Amino acid sequence: MKRYEALANSIADGIRSGQIPIGSRLPSLRQIIAQRGVSQSTVFRAYYLLEEWGLIRAEERAGYFVTPGAAVKQVPSHHDMPLADSTKVDISDLVFSVLDAAKHPNVVPLGSAFPSPLLFPSARLLKSLTRGTRALSPWSTVVDLPPGNDHLRRQIALRYVATGVSIPPEEIVVTNGALEALNLCLMAVTRPGDVVAVESPGFYAALQAIERLDLRAVEIPVHPVTGLDLDALAAALDKHPIRACWFMTNFQNPTGVTLSDEKKKSLVDMLAARDVPLIEDDVYQELHFSRDRPLPAKAFDGNGLVMHCSSFSKTLAPGYRIGWTSAGRFADRVQRLKLMTTLSASTPAQAGIADYLEHGGFDRHLRKLHAAMQTQRAAMEAALRRYLPREVRWVTPSGGYFLWLQLPDAVDAMALHRLAIGRGISIAPGPIFSAKHAFQNCVRINFGHPWSVKIDGAIRALAEILEDPAVHASI
Repeated sequence: MKRYEALANSIADGIRSGQIPIGSRLPSLRQIIAQRGVSQSTVFRAYYLLEEWGLIRAEERAGYFVTPGAAVKQVPSHHDMPLADSTKVDISDLVFSVLDAAKHPNVVPLGSAFPSPLLFPSARLLKSLTRGTRALSPWSTVVDLPPGNDHLRRQIALRYVATGVSIPPEEIVVTNGALEALNLCLMAVTRPGDVVAVESPGFYAALQAIERLDLRAVEIPVHPVTGLDLDALAAALDKHPIRACWFMTNFQNPTGVTLSDEKKKSLVDMLAARDVPLIEDDVYQELHFSRDRPLPAKAFDGNGLVMHCSSFSKTLAPGYRIGWTSAGRFADRVQRLKLMTTLSASTPAQAGIADYLEHGGFDRHLRKLHAAMQTQRAAMEAALRRYLPREVRWVTPSGGYFLWLQLPDAVDAMALHRLAIGRGISIAPGPIFSAKHAFQNCVRINFGHPWSVKIDGAIRALAEILEDPAVHASI
């Protein structure tokens, strides 16, 4: 571990344990240099890392202060809790009831899984769609069958290269969005009755896919600051015949946490030693707020066991439904499953996105998108601090567009959801992110929409609803 990382971890431990209180001012650079015997550069880098983790914030001419969301309640380690049993998943009815309630266009979409469509370059993308479609040959409907449009797969391969990962275009299979890629990967490596390791809390569509394929789930704890509990995963691998893992390594949904490169490498090595495939859901990787994109776990894969899945739905073109997987040793199997299920992704959409990636200025658009997301995150956090009780905790994510709120223990998130819908506000209650319907006092909030008086009013209304006795469980 480098000196600045050791310093950052030491301070982070003090914050998480409560030794450094919420709102307190951290020692100045000069004090840290004198106390720890380190250089100014080391302190700067350590404080920058703590900002990335969402534990501190800089205030101009005042110094660094511990953020309100820093003292998130710790998830017990596997040493403190019994090993998880595999679970028969029954989540779809709950998920559909929540999603259906939020479909009305007048509902404030705090519970939405999507960013605002107003943030995407629709007019420029339409120009690329027109150009790409005009260039199609009459044989494109045949040529672009799986694995997909050659031009698009080459452009996707170049995106990998820009991250420092070398992926041959032949390994890439184009799909109808990332969700199809993830489902096809799961189908490629499992059979009914198999056990799959998933995150807890984790993406509810993973639970729905496991339910649909008649699989069983083992939930691995995810902490909003440190991420996936690798010790708990190792214990689960020893106890259960796990056939695959489905994890999000960057800006995890719903917590927003990103695994460090060291943890990603340890994860890949752990699974490689047991020959267990990793289905890596990485749809938010491009939505980073630091200078560089975080590496995927795929970057550490030397055995073809990591099946990396992503799409353009969260960054460029939601309605086009173009995703892909770099499926390693399973690419041929995924390609055949694609042919046997939905046959092909839209030929014009593939051509249009390929043209945009080459000529449309995707990175320029992403810089604008990152700036907008950071502005919206700041506005959302300011409103949460202004209106919600001080007991509400969250960790500031360094990418994506979700905040995972821990409410007071007595709050029933499902009751809060029902009352909020009655006020025209959607939220995503914690139980939909767990096979066991856990996280009863947690909610996921979306900050992916331009700030408005309506959204500000919705946060104020949530604070009022939290005072209603009907949302307090009897504990």
